[in-house]
Amino acid sequence: MSKLGYFPGCSLEHSALEYDQSSRYVCRKLGIELVELPDWSCCGAHAAHHTQHKLACALSARNLSIATTLGLGSVVAPCPACYSGLKFAQTALKNDPQLKEKFKNELKLDCNAEGKVFSLVELLSQLAPETLKAQVKVDLGELKVVAYYGCLLVRPPKLVQFDDPENPSSMDDLLTAAGVQMLPWDYKVQCCGAVLAVSNPDIQLKLSGDILQMAKLAGAEAVAVACPLCHANLDLRQAQINKYCGSKFKLPILYFTQVMGLAFGASPKELGIDKHMVAAGPLLSKAGINQA
Repeated sequence: MSKLGYFPGCSLEHSALEYDQSSRYVCRKLGIELVELPDWSCCGAHAAHHTQHKLACALSARNLSIATTLGLGSVVAPCPACYSGLKFAQTALKNDPQLKEKFKNELKLDCNAEGKVFSLVELLSQLAPETLKAQVKVDLGELKVVAYYGCLLVRPPKLVQFDDPENPSSMDDLLTAAGVQMLPWDYKVQCCGAVLAVSNPDIQLKLSGDILQMAKLAGAEAVAVACPLCHANLDLRQAQINKYCGSKFKLPILYFTQVMGLAFGASPKELGIDKHMVAAGPLLSKAGINQA
């Protein structure tokens, strides 16, 4: 596979560093060369899109312009919010030539609106299952996992045009190819509360608690995610969820790339699993994985 521009975004540089670690590891194992965009800037996250459409487009357009300058036709963003921002900007530039010209003249941004912007799940889903299976070194067949996609990864469907927005299967397929026992459940795309954890934590705790409850009812021993915010709400705040809901969850929340990395033979430390708030020790022991 040719080189791809890599946009880690703010979360993967800090609070979701383990997502960055495991994403780079999995891509390296699969022969995907990621070229981090030099001097990339924040995509604006949720705030910019609610403040000013042009500002939000300009922030992501700048990153697309960096990729164009480097001759990188495609860009991958593991974080769904970053992916959505880049995708929205690219679509706006493609559909509005005047906006593209305005950015070029006023901001000196020369963006390739024809290139491909991928989420990491989408990118890896293009690989043949045999390619994934060839990298499997550790049998994770005893682990029971549910894939949690969250609100944004496969939505809005007209923009993303990838997977089913109500019953997605791409992450399930990737982890199945890696030898994991994936369980069906009904909360794949239910909202975890997102940024309401800051403005209205009661709502976030209730919504995230419902997700954990449904995962447990499905028989899951872990939840695989692809979003730093979803991970924070389900892992970092799991103790708060237990206090609010009167529950006793101890459910490990792993990035899907961490699960794939374990199957590919990486140590938990290489993948940053030791950084999580909910310990994955019992889960790893069951799979016979040395936690050192």
